[in-house]
Amino acid sequence: MKRGGPSFRIGIDLGGTKIESLLLAPDGAELSRRRIPSAAGEGYGAVLASLHALVAAAAAELPAGAPYTVGVGIPGSVDAATGLVRNANSTCLIGNPLQRDLERLLGRPVGVRNDADCFTMAECRLGAGRGYGLVFGVIMGTGCGGGIAIDGTVREGPHRIAGEWGHLSVDPTGAPCYCGNRGCVETKISGSGVERAFREAYGEPLPMAEIVAGARAGEPRCAAAFERFLDDFGRALGGLISILDPDAVVLGGGLSNIDELYTRGVERVRHHAFHDDLRTPILRNLLGDSAGVLGAAWIGR
Repeated sequence: MKRGGPSFRIGIDLGGTKIESLLLAPDGAELSRRRIPSAAGEGYGAVLASLHALVAAAAAELPAGAPYTVGVGIPGSVDAATGLVRNANSTCLIGNPLQRDLERLLGRPVGVRNDADCFTMAECRLGAGRGYGLVFGVIMGTGCGGGIAIDGTVREGPHRIAGEWGHLSVDPTGAPCYCGNRGCVETKISGSGVERAFREAYGEPLPMAEIVAGARAGEPRCAAAFERFLDDFGRALGGLISILDPDAVVLGGGLSNIDELYTRGVERVRHHAFHDDLRTPILRNLLGDSAGVLGAAWIGR
């Protein structure tokens, strides 16, 4: 709990495949990071235990009695009225009072916010989005999310869903999404969505990294899946740009490391956007694919 003066900051990024913690000094210097596999497949209790353990491990590095804050970025949002998690692609979180439970375990306040908001905040303060007016931050990993920043301030909206482009239904005959709709952007351009489509089309499970590598090597099935991925990316982001007309788009998450997004992917975006001379910069993040943990540290309480 804060006791006046500068505080240390602990941030946690809760992802679909990993959970990462970050400890910042009062001057903003990075003191330590930890990354462990996500416990989402083991259920809500396991996730809560992992978060508790990571915070405790970071806090144990601090001088005795040093003030610190804790912030957590999650793939969803906390309902302001009920305190329950909604819209999380780590579905074990949905309907659970994550913030209250973690505060009870830690005996201190905890800030919780959408992971894409945390990513966008970090990139606008210190990364690729710095200096732009309206920035759309994209998370493309296990799921697909987004955040909107206006002049450096991230907009949540009254329902805390601003930027949730991953759940635009772009194909009503497409794959079912955990949100209850079909053919959401997330089912098309997230790692899990591409992997599921490949498995259903070819009867073989293949990780996203191997699909990309196979496409680059000219393997026909992987090349076809990768072309669909790039076209879906262009259609989804082109439509989003037509609505927001942002000054810049910053890509984050594990899939943001795919080089072709910035060449062939951008060409597809230009094709689908409602302008014949699209100049919107589509930028690779500067803070790494886990920049969201930095934003999580900043929203701590």
